[in-house]
Amino acid sequence: MTGDMNKTQLKLILESLLFTLGEPVKIKKLAKILKADLKKVEQAVEELADDLKNNQRGLRILKKEDQIQMVTAPEANDWVEKIFKSELQEDLSRASLETLAIIAYRGPITRAQIDFIRGVNSSFIVRNLLIRGLVERITNPQDARSYVYKISFDFLKKMGLEKVEDLPEYEKFSKDERIMEEINLEKC
Repeated sequence: MTGDMNKTQLKLILESLLFTLGEPVKIKKLAKILKADLKKVEQAVEELADDLKNNQRGLRILKKEDQIQMVTAPEANDWVEKIFKSELQEDLSRASLETLAIIAYRGPITRAQIDFIRGVNSSFIVRNLLIRGLVERITNPQDARSYVYKISFDFLKKMGLEKVEDLPEYEKFSKDERIMEEINLEKC
């Protein structure tokens, strides 16, 4: 896949992957996905991090042990905090409600599965729901390196429910095999 990929293309792809993931990822995993030499990927990550910092961009690359993550630049923290606060004080958006419904009826569910059902990246929305305390993240029992999301006790309290099964038409929507087969076919 990357046999003839130049350094510029590698950095472009890494930037896109890190932005899309929104979570820490091992450099070794990125190298495996890209079918690229680990040293070349590490070098491209370092150059990308320098490019973002030196060109006064709004994103940075954090490195912790063998993992990296794309984050906002510290210089923008006050503004990022303001948007998060305003987002948390407002009613849930349509996209947030959609994501929350998916987690409620299909959880525990991976973020990749949520993205597949919605057809778009849901990182920001899932993070927002986590911050609001409406969902919780637990280690994926099938893959200890990843997480699954499910509704929280706060969600049940705010909805006035005693258990998840009390959601409207829970049996019908949580057991829809067509959706589950599509998710499984994609191996999210």
